[in-house]
Amino acid sequence: MDIPAAFCDGSLLHRLKVGLLEGAVVKISRPNVQRGSRHALQYALAALAAVVALFLRKMLYPLLGSANPYDTLWLAVVFSAWYCGIWPSVLSVSIGIAGIWYWFLPPFHSFAGKGPTEVFGMLGFLAFSAVIVALGESTRRIMGERQRVEQELREVHERLEERARKRTLELEEKTEALQRKTEEALEKALLLDLANDAIFIRSASDRISYWNRGAERLYGWSKEEVLGGSTHDLLHTEFPEPLESIKSREVWEGELRHSKKDGSQIIVESRWTTLRDKEGKPTGWLEINADVTARKAAEDATRRLSARILSLQDEERRRIARELHDSLGQYLAALKMNIDLLPTRDVKRMAAQCSEIVDRCLVETRTISHLLHPPLLDEAGFGSAARWYVEGFAERSGIEVKLDLPAELGRLNRDVETALFRALQEALTNVHRHSGSSVVDVRLVIDEKQVRLKIRDNGRGIPQKTLRQLAEGSGARGVGLAGMRERMRELGGSLQIQSDQTGTLLKIAVPIYEGSPQRSADGERNSAEVPAA
Repeated sequence: MDIPAAFCDGSLLHRLKVGLLEGAVVKISRPNVQRGSRHALQYALAALAAVVALFLRKMLYPLLGSANPYDTLWLAVVFSAWYCGIWPSVLSVSIGIAGIWYWFLPPFHSFAGKGPTEVFGMLGFLAFSAVIVALGESTRRIMGERQRVEQELREVHERLEERARKRTLELEEKTEALQRKTEEALEKALLLDLANDAIFIRSASDRISYWNRGAERLYGWSKEEVLGGSTHDLLHTEFPEPLESIKSREVWEGELRHSKKDGSQIIVESRWTTLRDKEGKPTGWLEINADVTARKAAEDATRRLSARILSLQDEERRRIARELHDSLGQYLAALKMNIDLLPTRDVKRMAAQCSEIVDRCLVETRTISHLLHPPLLDEAGFGSAARWYVEGFAERSGIEVKLDLPAELGRLNRDVETALFRALQEALTNVHRHSGSSVVDVRLVIDEKQVRLKIRDNGRGIPQKTLRQLAEGSGARGVGLAGMRERMRELGGSLQIQSDQTGTLLKIAVPIYEGSPQRSADGERNSAEVPAA
């Protein structure tokens, strides 16, 4: 069997590799390169992978012969699916199949005259290749989404550091000014009352000698109630290190946990400065405290959300893997057994069975891909996708779903349609899992300014404690709600949950155009509102 010289010429292959790699280096060095060049490189790499795989198969032909002709092509398929995308992968698979059929399967140098074994072998290779390409694309998208989320988290983190730096500079400026003019500051204490931070002075015996209005607003005690008292007894301070170690320093910064007059606890960012007399003897401490409870809660919520996203990613991977194993895997195994039995059984009957198995594989593949992201959402819009999903949900769950959509519902912004569809998916999934509802009403209303989606069930409702956790973004539940909340926040919208013993109502409002968040004032039921910003 002869192979074209292009496959055997090692120098030509080397020059092709070097040329592509040099093109990749040039592409990386140009930050503003057009997207078309990147796509062209992806197609070139996919084609090169197929060519290399065929060349490798040629080298192994004396050892393997015509058996297992597609062995080396798997490397090209995996490489293309992981690094190049769907269509370059299709190109790589096509080149590989054409090369195998023309050069490695008898009759050689012809695409015709192949037997059933070669045909079904090609179909099996195509089926497995489709699975690999789908998994590769899913992984690429998940990694892209993860990188986007990580980038957003980094940006949020950078802003919080930036704010802390500015806050520290402000506190340092205040402390330096107070150190230079302590006596003047005591005489003109009214100026300190204008500060938003809590500022007070303690004597060498730890008794309060000054208490500004910021401290009154933060802690709840008036100046008259605290003067002469001990801050540690009053605020029940929890220190991160021994108190004597803190007092031994000229300047100390750290976080403290304090109790307010109403008994609630807060976290403050505290800065202590030792005050000295003209002889250098310590006379007390100046303490400036800023309430950072909300910021700490936001940081904790961000960390929890990041952990939940990673957990959801792992769960989704397990679910897809399980579905592939339990459905496509079984069908493909049956197809393999039928192919192995072809030489000893009725070819026509076995071919019919194999065709039926392939049809089932296609149905399962379409079902999985549609549940991940229905093509109807991109092609026909939210209305068609919502009808398709609701019909399937009702059939699978046995729950009656009443869908009310505007008669003339046109296309909306792509991000708005995606957010509404994901909210519908999450809401109906929660109804099926938790509510015990028999009927769900879904209604979409649209006007010139916003789109409003309402989803109501007649289930057992959400307990008060869980409802508060959902509103605060805490607790073990609310992972899906956190995702919906972030989607609506990005779009300038709002999300509200109302629930009692008669059922649960989810209300979503999203502006059609950019504008201020829309808020609901409905308060006749227990409610948890998640604002847009």
